[in-house]
Amino acid sequence: MDLNSDLGESFGAWRMGDDAGLLAIVTSANIACGFHAGDPAGILDTLRAAAARGVVVGAHVGYPDLVGFGRRAMDPSSRELMADVIYQIGALQGLAAVAGTQVRYVKPHGALYNTIAADTRQGGDVIDAMLALDPQLILMGLAGSPLLEQARLRGLRVVAEIFADRAYTPQGTLVSRQLDGAVLHDPDQVAARMLDWSRTGFITAIDGTRVRLQADSICVHGDSPGALALAQAVRARLDAEGVQLRPFADSPGA
Repeated sequence: MDLNSDLGESFGAWRMGDDAGLLAIVTSANIACGFHAGDPAGILDTLRAAAARGVVVGAHVGYPDLVGFGRRAMDPSSRELMADVIYQIGALQGLAAVAGTQVRYVKPHGALYNTIAADTRQGGDVIDAMLALDPQLILMGLAGSPLLEQARLRGLRVVAEIFADRAYTPQGTLVSRQLDGAVLHDPDQVAARMLDWSRTGFITAIDGTRVRLQADSICVHGDSPGALALAQAVRARLDAEGVQLRPFADSPGA
C-alpha cells in the first residue's frame, strides 16, 4: 500500500503545508507544477528533499488557477489543456532531473481531478498529453472512476487512490468541499477509517452506507489543517497493524 500527499504548494512568502514533515511519512509525493500552486525554487527544494528521503515523485498538474488554488472548474479547449499538461509535466521533469530524481506518475489536482473523473473529453486530453510526452508515466486517479478504464484502454498504466481525509458519497465519489463534513480532521477517526478500509475494502459513506473501493494508494491532503498529524496517525496505525507501505510506482507491474 502506498501513502501519498500533495506537496510543493508554497508560493513565495506564502507557506502551505509541512513538506519536510510529510516527506518523513509518505511514500509518494504529488508535487505542484506552478499552475495551481508552487514556485520554481520551492518546488526544487521539495524535489531535493523527496530525493533525499527516497520518496517517489509525481506531477500534480492542474488548471491555471493560482488565485483559486486550482479548485475552480474550467473548460479549456483540448488544444489548451493538452499543452498545459505537457508544460507542467515537462517543467517538473527538468527540476526533478536537477534534484536527482524523476517524475514517475501524474496526479491531476483539484477541479481538474474531479472533472476528468467522468468527463471523457478532458480526461482524453490529459491522457493524450501523457502519451505524447512519456507513455511510461502512470496516471493516478479516483478509485472507481471511468477515467482509469479510459486510460487503461489507451495503454497507460493506472493506479487508483482513496482519500483518508475526505468524505465519500454513497456512489463512491467525493463529497463536495462546499458541503459540511466534506473534509475530515480527527486523526484517530481518519486512521481507524483507513485501517478498516485496508482490511475490508469498504469505506463508510457520509450517509452511513458502506461503499466498496479498490485502490493502491491512500492520500492525505498536505494543505488540510493538521495534515501532518493526520498523516502520522494513518502511518502509525497501518504500521502497527502490519500493513506494508511502499511506493506504488515500485510495485510489480508499475
